[in-house]
This record gives sequence, C-alpha cells and structure tokens, in this order.
Amino acid sequence: MRIAADGAWHYRGSAITREALVRLFASILRREPDGRHVLVTPVECIGIEVEDAPFLAVEVVADGEGESRRLTFRTNVGDIVTADAEHPLRFETEAATDGLKPYVTVRGGLEALVTRALALELVELADEHEGAIGLWSGGVFFALSRDRH
Repeated sequence: MRIAADGAWHYRGSAITREALVRLFASILRREPDGRHVLVTPVECIGIEVEDAPFLAVEVVADGEGESRRLTFRTNVGDIVTADAEHPLRFETEAATDGLKPYVTVRGGLEALVTRALALELVELADEHEGAIGLWSGGVFFALSRDRH
C-alpha cells in the first residue's frame, strides 16, 4: 500500500476511491518509533509507503487573535485537530520551489500536510513575535521559518 504525496491511497497500483475504506485504513495507521508507517490490526502489522505526509489538512478555522488564537484543522480523512503544544505546526522549505510547506501533527506522530490554499491563509494570519514571523495557536508561537544563514 502507498499514500501518494497528493493524499491519494493506493493498493497494488490502483487508487482506493471509496472514502469509507480510506477512513478505515487511516484509523489504523500508526507511525513506528523508527519513522516507518504501518497499518495495525489485531492480528498483523503491515508496512505502508508514505510519499510525504499520510494526511492533508484541507480546512482551517481561525478563532481569536494574537496569543489567544486557535487554528483548528480538518484533514482529508475527517480528523479535527487544533494546533497547540501537543499538535505542533512545523514548516519546511520545499526543495524544488523554495516555498513554504506547513505540517500539523494529527496524532501519534502522524502529520497532515497543509494544502497550498490553506498555507496562503496561514501566511495572511502571521504575526511577529520576538523578531520572528509565525502563527499563534493554542498558546504556542510557531515560527514560519528558520534563519537560513
């Protein structure tokens, strides 16, 4: 099995198009301490290839402003998560474009890649704090980028 970078799930080269089946698989997806992704059932543990992140953040709701803001994300498999200390946002630089790639931790080390449209929304919500540009959510400040010097 494989989860493509666009969030599509595949089995033996064919896309899994039934949303209920994708959600079922997503509910048993785990990340091992060594970073591998596995589907865990009561009788077996099956490795799964994940090209980027296993989930996509497809919706964000911003409630409040500044330090009291809460950013709540919905994933393509129905998880709802608010970015905070337990569910941090992290930002990577996309090698091909030098663009921003934000991720939010969903559960158990599993992350959702924030879609490009939502990434643009997040940039519009950015604040400055102690000389850094970033986002407040759940009482935590998440810097958009690291110093590249």
